[in-house]
Amino acid sequence: MAEATAGVSPAELPRRLCTAVCAALGADGATLSLLTDTPARQLLGASDATALRLEEIQFTVLEGPCISAATTGEPVIVADLATTVGAWPLFGATMREQLPRVRAVHAFPLYFGDYVLGTVDVLAVRPRALEADAVKRALEVVDAVAVALMPARTRLFPGNSAPVWEPEEIVRAHWFDTRHAVGLVAEHRGVGPEDALALMRAEAFRTGRTLAEITADVLGRPPEPS
Repeated sequence: MAEATAGVSPAELPRRLCTAVCAALGADGATLSLLTDTPARQLLGASDATALRLEEIQFTVLEGPCISAATTGEPVIVADLATTVGAWPLFGATMREQLPRVRAVHAFPLYFGDYVLGTVDVLAVRPRALEADAVKRALEVVDAVAVALMPARTRLFPGNSAPVWEPEEIVRAHWFDTRHAVGLVAEHRGVGPEDALALMRAEAFRTGRTLAEITADVLGRPPEPS
């Protein structure tokens, strides 16, 4: 992991780590997220558009392997999405509709010391992509990801505030602006951030659009007060 990220700029680091995870595990995609079980959740990087959509789905429906791994602090292994998504009915249905080629998702908690502050998600287009030995190897890879992120920790975690990161353009366009949109909705509706995010998710469900698309609408045309 150190060799893969040597000389990489801070802005490029998350995506390069995702690419390194794919190479190390023979995976078809990977993502790196922080604070994945809170409204302040932030995607740092994704290996490609499919991995990005996986995270958008979990953020929109507020359930899935990534969120469970962040909440429990334990790896979540979904060996075959066709048969093992009973714990997340909305996630399973949306994955089958939007990402039918993805067959397996493995979510690993990202530890900084004793605290889980995010996850690394690994996806594959074939079921049972990671066998027992590969899962053990994945845990070692995720530990290496945490070590690689440590030099950037002051930018990621300034004090007790939400993480600060300047993401690549594709991540900003699909994700990073959601927090700003939530603030606008909260102000115009006179509600708290969690309720504002719930309203945006409800609109995504109602229209069949992604939360990223709802975010773009909000930022382009602030909602009228109710």
